[in-house]
Amino acid sequence: MPIAEPAAVRKLESRQPTAFLLAAVRGVGQVDLQPGIWTGAFILAGLWAAGWQIGLFATLGTAVSTLTAYALGIDRSGIALGLHGYSGCLTGIALVTSLGHHLATYVLAVIGSILCTVLTMTLTALLKPYGLTALTAPFCLVSGVMVLGAPSFGRIWHGAPKPVSSTTSGDTAISWDALWHAFFTNVSQVFLVDAWYVGLIMLVGLACAGVRVVLYAAAGSVVGIVAAWALGAPTALIADGIYGYNAVLVALAIGAVFLTPTVWNGAYALFGAAASTGLTASLTSFFKPFGGHTFTWPFILVTWALMAAVPLLPRFRRSG
Repeated sequence: MPIAEPAAVRKLESRQPTAFLLAAVRGVGQVDLQPGIWTGAFILAGLWAAGWQIGLFATLGTAVSTLTAYALGIDRSGIALGLHGYSGCLTGIALVTSLGHHLATYVLAVIGSILCTVLTMTLTALLKPYGLTALTAPFCLVSGVMVLGAPSFGRIWHGAPKPVSSTTSGDTAISWDALWHAFFTNVSQVFLVDAWYVGLIMLVGLACAGVRVVLYAAAGSVVGIVAAWALGAPTALIADGIYGYNAVLVALAIGAVFLTPTVWNGAYALFGAAASTGLTASLTSFFKPFGGHTFTWPFILVTWALMAAVPLLPRFRRSG
């Protein structure tokens, strides 16, 4: 069962600006589709543990997206659950890791986070007839466009190093050290962070959301490792979490959030987790020629495909 939030927290939610602060913290947790305040707090702590720049830009992106939602008069219940902060959180991280720590990066992070809130509503309207949600697509679209276009502008591009490609060749023999590193970095790479201890802190936060949540996160990580190894992915990239973070997100979304807790639904979630691992390599190869970024597209596309099929598959049932 999830850890109950104290009455003091619920009371503070009715006040401003405390309501904004709580919504922002929940926005961080919503990257993993969890609205719990303690989950968001642990994950945010993990991001600051990854480095002050990561923590600062994650906080900035979440705060700006959440403030934008307030300014645009979006439904307060959704804001309170953090539904308008998570894409801004990821966008802030993506920009600082891709472009470096510069004044221009702060400006882009603010603009990108504002765009994420608007685009979230656009995709929500477009996907509503199909019973689907925007997931992290606003982040992928906004960050992808900004990072792709950055080298064309001298005041934005400072020769930041290119990200590691998942198509890099290398040793495919797995070791215990690579296995345990991969288990945790699969969780931290959801936030574009390659650090096992950050993944550990985030798993503690997911445990605060309930046993089912943390078990699906762990199962998704394991499936991602097994699928990547079975396909012959380079050990170094498996250990860095490159092939497993989308599997963690798919397992959480389908197994712990969108579908009811049944054996069939659980198997469906883990199947999707494995599929996202293969799709990660495919999309990376697709984006590579023009300098695009995979980000969480495998999670988005697999989750959309599997959830769109649910109404026609009697063995699977949505939650709620």
